[in-house]
Amino acid sequence: MSRAFDLVLAYPQWQGSGRHEHLPRGAAAAAAVCAAFGPIAEVPISTERADGHGVQRWDAIFEQFGSAQAILAASGARRVLTAGGDCAVDIAVIDHLNRVHADLSVVWIDAHIDGNSPETSPSGSFHGMPVAALLGQAPPPMRALLGAPIDPARFRYFGIETGDEGDWAFQRAFDLATLDPGALPRGPVHVHFDLDVLDPAEFPYLAYTDGKLAIDDAVALVRRIATAGDLVGLTITEFAPADQDQAERGSRMIARLCAAALGQ
Repeated sequence: MSRAFDLVLAYPQWQGSGRHEHLPRGAAAAAAVCAAFGPIAEVPISTERADGHGVQRWDAIFEQFGSAQAILAASGARRVLTAGGDCAVDIAVIDHLNRVHADLSVVWIDAHIDGNSPETSPSGSFHGMPVAALLGQAPPPMRALLGAPIDPARFRYFGIETGDEGDWAFQRAFDLATLDPGALPRGPVHVHFDLDVLDPAEFPYLAYTDGKLAIDDAVALVRRIATAGDLVGLTITEFAPADQDQAERGSRMIARLCAAALGQ
């Protein structure tokens, strides 16, 4: 069963999303919840605006990635809770944990495949590219700063509902499997949790509403993963409340996920 987190990383990046209007509010609310679960450090928001390498707002994304890497390296953390931000915040976190835990497994709980590269993405939005980046297809300046790619055999999707042609081609090329709830990872595991995997009828505080997963089922799954193995990382992304009232209501779900990550 998992222990408390060594580091809570507040990573309020919004630049990777194509629908980013409410992400800063969501990231702040998520960080406020997650701060109860460990010592917190925040990735500064970049003011850079330029595109590059086929990615919208690349300069800001790359600057924030570098800041996150520096915080993670200096922390020495072996267990990291991350409050995003868009999905691409998990690249630096998973890379760090993959260096620390040689046999790390990754469970990507998300309604989307996130397997585009700059060459295949129809939008250039980087939050649709983190899985491809982690498996060796990051833009060259980022690739040079990453460690070994994630082993596809240790990667599992859960909850995916949609993708474009590039996403599906990527999943087939790497033979990325879906998590079998009856065969959960037994060693160190990181859980990426994109809130848009949730049924919007239950959790409407989202920019993208493609998910179908019930809240109780989601919390139970994270708790089972934490109990079956050693949950060393949880990243929560894409919280997009339209106002402070929605932020407060949605934060209750985030608190449940954090507790479940500790097996509670």
